Amino acid sequence: MKVGGAASASERPPALFAGVEPLEVFVELLADIDTDTSSTEFYDRICEAICRLTSMRRAAIFMADAGRRRVRAVGAHGTSFAQLQAMRPTLVNTPIAQRALLEDSVVVVSERIEDWVPAEFLTLGITTLVCTPLSAAGRSYGVICADRGGEPFELSDGERHLLWTLGKTAALVATARNATRQQERTRRLGERLDLAREIHEQVMQRLFGVSLALSAEQPLPEAERERCRLEIQEALADLRRALERPLAPLPQETGTTLAAELERVAAASGSPIRVQWATGVTVPLDLEPLTQSVLSEALRNVSKHAAATAIDVGVFRDEDTFKLEIRNDGVSHAARGPGIGLRLAAFEALQHGGMVEFGPTADAGWRVRLVVPLQRDEAREVR
Repeated sequence: MKVGGAASASERPPALFAGVEPLEVFVELLADIDTDTSSTEFYDRICEAICRLTSMRRAAIFMADAGRRRVRAVGAHGTSFAQLQAMRPTLVNTPIAQRALLEDSVVVVSERIEDWVPAEFLTLGITTLVCTPLSAAGRSYGVICADRGGEPFELSDGERHLLWTLGKTAALVATARNATRQQERTRRLGERLDLAREIHEQVMQRLFGVSLALSAEQPLPEAERERCRLEIQEALADLRRALERPLAPLPQETGTTLAAELERVAAASGSPIRVQWATGVTVPLDLEPLTQSVLSEALRNVSKHAAATAIDVGVFRDEDTFKLEIRNDGVSHAARGPGIGLRLAAFEALQHGGMVEFGPTADAGWRVRLVVPLQRDEAREVR
């Protein structure tokens, strides 16, 4: 491992040479980003800021994805994000990242670089690599990997410290954004709960009164029939107004597909996953986030509440509907019901006119089923 001395004037990054404050550049690049901005664009901006403030020409951020139990690229600048996204680094096969996080320091590697990074990294033409911890307040989120476009170089102490500071700043910015997004999700969840309460107190109460009237043994007088008709009309009007509201936030981008997720979880799961994917079936692009969300929540419930010996996943599609079904065994009588995740997925399915069913099966198992009607153009594809 080589650690360089002071950089010459020609090697100093323009931003530093001009005395531009790092925080100002971060503010400039991130000022127009809000909670609806995709995660990729957000982290791309941070990588761009790092390259502007230092002599690095390529930068990428890798972060741990707790939900999918993997490390993945979340943003890049000066290099192909698609190529980085296909990589699957871990702390085991990436010692440079492990050392950077453990020591909370900037690590530079040039000699025997193949011992420090996965072989797939070398396809990018890396000769010297800088790894900066993305951590703050005692929490580690990932690392920033950067180089000078494949050229060998040595890092000055000043730039090393700048990169370390930028790693802290980026971690704080990411933390603030995540907190803001969480607050927004909490607000939207409150709105959905208010909507559910409104439907229950208005629509359901009206229909319940009508059902009581219709269940009477005596024939209904004309006035009572007219009242039932008006109550049903009012209930339909209330329901129509309620359904005109957005029932759930738009699903977040995943950067992957249901097929790829099934392949990944099948390889990583402790229980055998048997996939039945009907021939010729494809997942509509607008349903990819929803299907992955349902799959993720179903498998999370299996890991928490069941001692499954097998998990069966079925993907089906006919002329009118798309269906995803997850079944598992090993559910005890004391197992809890579905958590908030599946209930939110059900709200998300309503956004597409579909539904999520879940519940126990007769053979001490559990089933989660997503059914979504296809749009006309999508339905024609399977005819």
